[in-house]
Amino acid sequence: MTATLATGARPDTLDGFYRAVRAIGRFWLWFFFRSVDVRHPERVPAAGPVLLCINHPNNFIDSLLVGGALRRKVHYLATAALFRNALVARFLRACGAIPVYRRQDDPDKMDHNASTFEACYKAFADGRLIAIYPEGTTHAEVRVQRIKTGAARLALGWEAERPGELRLIPVGLNFDARKSFRGRVLVSFGSPVPVTPYLDAYRADPLKAVAELTSAIQWGMESEVVHVERIDESQLVRAVQDLYRAELVRELKEERGLAERQIDLVRLSRAIVDSTSYFKTRDPERVERIWQRIQSYRALLTEFHVKDEAVRARLERRRPRQRIRRGWEAIAGFPFFVYGATVNFLPYWIPRWLARHMSRKETDYATWRLLAGMVACPLFWGLETWLVARLAGGVAALVFALSLPTSGVIAYRYWVGAGRLRSRLRFGALALTREQAARRLIAERQELITELERAKNDYLTATKGSSF
Repeated sequence: MTATLATGARPDTLDGFYRAVRAIGRFWLWFFFRSVDVRHPERVPAAGPVLLCINHPNNFIDSLLVGGALRRKVHYLATAALFRNALVARFLRACGAIPVYRRQDDPDKMDHNASTFEACYKAFADGRLIAIYPEGTTHAEVRVQRIKTGAARLALGWEAERPGELRLIPVGLNFDARKSFRGRVLVSFGSPVPVTPYLDAYRADPLKAVAELTSAIQWGMESEVVHVERIDESQLVRAVQDLYRAELVRELKEERGLAERQIDLVRLSRAIVDSTSYFKTRDPERVERIWQRIQSYRALLTEFHVKDEAVRARLERRRPRQRIRRGWEAIAGFPFFVYGATVNFLPYWIPRWLARHMSRKETDYATWRLLAGMVACPLFWGLETWLVARLAGGVAALVFALSLPTSGVIAYRYWVGAGRLRSRLRFGALALTREQAARRLIAERQELITELERAKNDYLTATKGSSF
């Protein structure tokens, strides 16, 4: 499915430099994330002026994700602070970035934003696609922060002169685990927000029209992300997701016959947020009771040095065939793990170490890790390939070089699986040495899941429908 081209508009083709940068970025996204799912990219037309309004949870990676999802050149509005270094500024401009001056960075240069708007209008006139982060800064909250008015002012300023031409599209970035290597991410393009209906109000009262369109953009962005309205709910939502989302996935697989890749984890998370908000308004005592049970269960996990995943695994009765398959995979995969871990240890460990020491806030961690990995991996892989070429020749070096990225991913997946096995063995040891403690953990989890299941059924009955 493709979007219809505007009358007389030419497809927005990628220049060679941008195409090369995009290809490199897409490779590192493939390596860094387990999956990058893109929802409704067809809502972005292949030509004509477009304004993307994107939430900003993960710094530089956000721009890579949106740019990698689209076949058009994305002109990002970037803070002018990034343009202070001449070399970086040259690179950013080659990628199509447009500087914007924030009051907290350059209070004496706010008048430069007039030239920013002029640059955006020129890009729109040329049929370009501009992306803006209306929140103004990155943040680690499970919500869309109150957005600024820049996107609305930009859209209305253009539409006042060329009504009906601009497509304004909210975009949601949803990270399953923001800081984790090999996590999952969803890039969701929302339905276009109409701008033309606000033009009459804009001509009569520009401030009021800008405020109303800003609210519409905010709602559009919130509809594409997992949004927790009040930050004090975020801990509860995360706790319920950690404990209960796997149960919901299992139910969908068993009752509806869905494969795991067919299950929309973002939709499940959003349903948990909606149900939490519902009960917090109508039955706050129930919410408090569930939260206290979660805290009690977590305290027991800490006391006995085990993880919830191990307790959950004990409750799940795996079929003999499945246990045999898992055991065979563990045995057969061990040589591949040893190989992948050996040749990828330093490229994996050094970026992780740097990210921990260089990140000033949570949203910086993944960006530092990705950027460090983009340097460390080619550096160490190149050195290792050179050594293999010296020792075994060019053909062996080529095969070795091609094996490096894939072997790294395989080794990491094996290590994660081995971590789960270690956790389960630790719980098995607890069950042998302190049977009463193990039974108590199992009973606490069963009662907690029963309580959550009852709440889910009550929510679905009350709302007369299923968002799960």
